[in-house]
Amino acid sequence: MYKVIFHNHNKVYEVYCQQVTGSEFSYGFVEFSDFVFDSAHELVVDPTEERLREEFKDVESLNVPMHAVIRIEKVKKRGACVIREGQSGEKVTPLPLDRPRSKN
Repeated sequence: MYKVIFHNHNKVYEVYCQQVTGSEFSYGFVEFSDFVFDSAHELVVDPTEERLREEFKDVESLNVPMHAVIRIEKVKKRGACVIREGQSGEKVTPLPLDRPRSKN
């Protein structure tokens, strides 16, 4: 499995996939395929994961220009998928950190 980090529309995407190859599309592209997401049946839903699953639901392979790829790592297990702002590095859809406040 591979962790792939790349630029996409002023954002930085971190996704996981099973295949990374040189693109048959054109020289200078990298092809990512067989995206891996958490099970849709999970009790806790990560909004970023859901957004990425929706964005890539019908994608068989993604061809990214080589200059947009930041990093490709071969990993033993999957971590969290993330979308970050390109400049600040802040997560676009972070999970809320504050617990609901009681009405006392």
